Amino acid sequence: MTDMSNSKASLGWAIHAITGKWGWFVALGVGELILGGVASANLMAATLASVLVIGATMAVAGIFQIVQAFSVRGLRGFLLWLLAGIVYAAAGSIILYDPVLASFTLSLAVCAFLVVAGVIRIWAGFHIRPAAGWRWIVAAGVLTFCVGVMLVAAWPAIGLWLLGVMLVVDLIFQGWGFIAFGIALKSRASRHSSQPATV
Repeated sequence: MTDMSNSKASLGWAIHAITGKWGWFVALGVGELILGGVASANLMAATLASVLVIGATMAVAGIFQIVQAFSVRGLRGFLLWLLAGIVYAAAGSIILYDPVLASFTLSLAVCAFLVVAGVIRIWAGFHIRPAAGWRWIVAAGVLTFCVGVMLVAAWPAIGLWLLGVMLVVDLIFQGWGFIAFGIALKSRASRHSSQPATV
């Protein structure tokens, strides 16, 4: 009980601490909406930009893993650490070398992931029967599965724009989310400022 009240108090303090910074959240949201609009103007460029960021991240992470492997050279599993780092860095380098081919490969991986995720959700929904809401989980799984199958059927034509669409949708939803959060903080700040001070 004490831990719960302490966590609520710390959460309340954290929200109070950022209440005055509501404008930054709104500005961040507007910036993400603008970036989403720019990315939507050229989905192929947005896809390639996403792929390049993924490739660069993988290459840098692979290099860090290789360095980490040599720093623990005396420990068991050194070769596995080293091999994992080399594979990761190599995959990132291949993506950077040919981002167009990588966009086709990654879009197919996304489609396959949706199919598998749909099957798992359907199974999970039937598995928790007769708990309340199991039909909604099954319905969500069926929807995810169908979207995945449709995207797999449309591949490779979608290879150069699918990741761009996902980036645009993510930027737009994040943007509106930050704007809504900032406005909520502003209304909270104005509510507290209008309350009379207690002595």
